[in-house]
Amino acid sequence: MCGIAGYWGAKPRSREQIDRTLDLMRNRGPDHRDSCSFDLGAAHADLLHTRLSIIDLDPRSHQPFTIGDTTVIFNGEIYNYVELRQELEKRGIALRTASDTEALLHYYRLFGEKCVEHFEGMWAFAICDAAKGTLFLSRDRFGEKPLYFVRTADGFAFGSEVKFLRALSGEHLRVNRRHVLRNLVHGYKSLYKTSETWFVGVEELRAGHSMTLNTNGEARTARWWQPQCRIDGSMSLDDAISGSRHHLLESVRLRLRSDVPLAFCLSGGVDSAALVSIAAKQFNCRLETFSIIDTDERYNEEDNIMATVRDTGCAHNLLRIPQENVIERLTRLITYHDAPIATITYYVHSLISQAVHDKGYRVAFSGTSADELFTGYYDHFLLHLNEVRNDPGYARYEADWRTHIDAFVRNPILKNPHLYRDNPGFRDHVFDGADEIREYLARDFSEPFTEERFTTSLLRNRMMNELFHEATPVILHEDDLNSMLYSVENRSPYLDSRLFDFAFSIPSRHLIHDGYGKYILRQAMQGILNDQVRLDRKKKGFNASINSMVNFSDPAVRDYLLDPKAAVFDLIKRDAIARLFDLSPVPNHLSKFLFNFINARIFLEQN
Repeated sequence: MCGIAGYWGAKPRSREQIDRTLDLMRNRGPDHRDSCSFDLGAAHADLLHTRLSIIDLDPRSHQPFTIGDTTVIFNGEIYNYVELRQELEKRGIALRTASDTEALLHYYRLFGEKCVEHFEGMWAFAICDAAKGTLFLSRDRFGEKPLYFVRTADGFAFGSEVKFLRALSGEHLRVNRRHVLRNLVHGYKSLYKTSETWFVGVEELRAGHSMTLNTNGEARTARWWQPQCRIDGSMSLDDAISGSRHHLLESVRLRLRSDVPLAFCLSGGVDSAALVSIAAKQFNCRLETFSIIDTDERYNEEDNIMATVRDTGCAHNLLRIPQENVIERLTRLITYHDAPIATITYYVHSLISQAVHDKGYRVAFSGTSADELFTGYYDHFLLHLNEVRNDPGYARYEADWRTHIDAFVRNPILKNPHLYRDNPGFRDHVFDGADEIREYLARDFSEPFTEERFTTSLLRNRMMNELFHEATPVILHEDDLNSMLYSVENRSPYLDSRLFDFAFSIPSRHLIHDGYGKYILRQAMQGILNDQVRLDRKKKGFNASINSMVNFSDPAVRDYLLDPKAAVFDLIKRDAIARLFDLSPVPNHLSKFLFNFINARIFLEQN
C-alpha cells in the first residue's frame, strides 16, 4: 500500500513541486519516498512514490521500480502474486525480490495492457514504457484504490489524492458546488452517478478501466473488465452454499498474505464477523479486532461483537464515540480527504483507523460489500419477492417476510411486499427524503434518478448498481482515505473477482430463505461463525447517531456552525438549520442531512 503521483507533459516538474508533493504523500508511505524522470522527446514523465511496506519489507522492493525500459509506481496489493511469481519462474525469468510489484511489472512486459486480466487484487498503478513512449494507467475491478487526474494546458497530472494534483500541476482547483448540492439533497448514493468530482476539472479513472497516454498528448481510455450477471438456473441451494464458502475462504486466504501483523474491523453483523471467524478458525491467524460501541440502542452492537470475540478468542478493542473536539477532528478528516465525509459511519471508521495505527498495525480488514453480493438491504427483500412471484413456494416467501422482516422496516414505503410487482420502476427510496431536504436549500437543485442496466433482473441490477455506482464506491473512497491518514492498508475480502462471479451466478430464488437476507452467506458460515451473530435477523449497520457525535447544546459548536458569514449559507437556509439543532434525537434522514451540512460548512470554508 502506497501513494503514487505523476505528471506527463511537455515540461518536467520542478524539484520544488516534486518535493512538495512527496511531502503530502508521507501518510500513504512513511517508509520510503523517491521519484524519477524520463525525457521521451515530445513528452516528459515524472513518477513519484511513497511506500508503506507490507510485502517484502526489504529496500530492494522500493519504488519507482524499473526493469529494462519500463518503470512502475504502484499502490495496492496483487494478492495472487505468489502464483504469478511461480509462473514467471517457470518461464525462466529470474526474480530479484519477493514482492508483488516485480511480478506486476514482469506481467506487463509479457502481456502489455492485458496484464491486468491475470491479477487478483486492488491497485492503481502507472507504468512508463520508454520504448513505446507511453504511460499506462490502470485501476482494479472494483475501484478499491483511487486514481485521480486533471488535464492542464501543457500536460496531465495524476495521483492517489486530489491534493497531489494541486501540488504537481500548480493548478487552482475550483470547488464543484453542484456536487456539494447533489450530496446535500440526494446524499452519498448520488456521488458516483456521474463523472463529476468535488472539484471542477478533476476526474477519476473508473473502476475496471485503463488509460494509455502517448507522447503526442493523446489519451485512450478502455474498460478492461465488465461485470456480468450470469445466472446458472440449474444450481442447487447446496451448491450455492458450498461454492460461496469455497470462494470466500479462498479470498480470505489470499488476503491474509502479509509480512506484517493483521487487524480486523468488527461490527455486530455477519459480514465482518465472518471474516474474523474464518481468519481465526480456518487459518489459525493471530489477529486483533477493533469495534465502535454507540450507547444509542439503535446502533449498539456490543452483545454480538462480544459473542464473536469470545468465540474466536481474539484480542479486542472496544472504542467509544467521543463528543469532544468533534469539529476539530472532522475538519482534519475533510482536509485530508479533500472532500466532505460521506456519512457518520466514516467519521466513526476514522476512529478505528487511528486505534489500529496506535496499536502498531499496518493492515486492517473490513466486510465491505457482502450486502451487495448476497442481499442485505430491506428493499432487497421486496425485490426478491418480485423475483419469485411465480414460484410455487411464493406464499411462504411472503409469509416469512411478514413474520420476520416487516417489523424491522422503518420506511413505510418499503412495508408493501407487492411494491415491485405493482411498480417495477420504483426507486424513490434510494434518494429518500430529497423533497423535504430541498426545503432547507437557499437555491434550487433537482436531478433525476438514473441507474446502469447490467441485467434484466430487478434485484440483481439493483445490487450491481449499489456495488458499482452507489454504496461500494463511497465506502472504498472513505475507507482508503481514513486508513491512509493513519498509514494503514484496508483489505476487503468480499471484493474478489471469483467470489463476485460466483455470487452473481446463484439463482435469485436461493438468496433469501426463512426471512433471512444473506441466507447463502449465513449458511456458508455454519460451523465457522457463532450462531448468535449468524442467525441474528436485525440489521443495524455500522453506524452511529448524530446526537452521539455532536453536542448541539454546546454554545461554541452552535456559534461555529451557524456563523452567518459561512459560505455554506449561500446554499442552505441558516434559520432552518438552526431549528434542527434542537431535535433530540434527530430523525434518521435528517440526521444524515445535518451531518452533510456540517461537512459542507467545513469543506467550503477550506476551499
